Amino acid sequence: MNKAEENLKDVIARAKTGNQIAFSWLLDRFWNEVYGFQLRRTQNENDAEDITVQTFSKAFDKINTFDEAYEFGTWLIAISKNIHVDLIRKRKKNVLTDSKHSKNDEVHKILDESPSAEDNLIIEQNLATLLAHIKKLKPHYQKVINLRFFNEMSYAEIANELNEPINNIKVKLLRAKKLLAEIIKTK
Repeated sequence: MNKAEENLKDVIARAKTGNQIAFSWLLDRFWNEVYGFQLRRTQNENDAEDITVQTFSKAFDKINTFDEAYEFGTWLIAISKNIHVDLIRKRKKNVLTDSKHSKNDEVHKILDESPSAEDNLIIEQNLATLLAHIKKLKPHYQKVINLRFFNEMSYAEIANELNEPINNIKVKLLRAKKLLAEIIKTK
């Protein structure tokens, strides 16, 4: 076993204990490989980036299931393929569902989609609850969530805004989303 393989096994072991630096190192090391793979498959930068972020999120959630008999990069690519297949199935299902409606259904669908006063109230309450949950996060997590989802900034724009490397932004956003999901689940 060479030095690079030993180092990778050590980093994976530290990541399994929840070490954030190890997660960041793995993201830096394998981001281009997974992103490049998805870019070739999807031919779409936004889809490739979204799938890659989802890949690392899922991999980091399930890192304890990683079997060291396999290559880590191969494991990530397998996760990435599955996420892409799920995305294609979801889109195909939406297209098939949409194509089954007649023109009359389209008219009714458009009319029915306008939110009622009750719907607006529910939306406002849900947004207020979500904002309250976000406020429970540490300030640096709040900032990346707000910039990404409320200001709709790209990872590169957030990195420039916060004067941090883009991979740090990706890791912070992954961690912020996980922490937010945990807060929401406990409610």
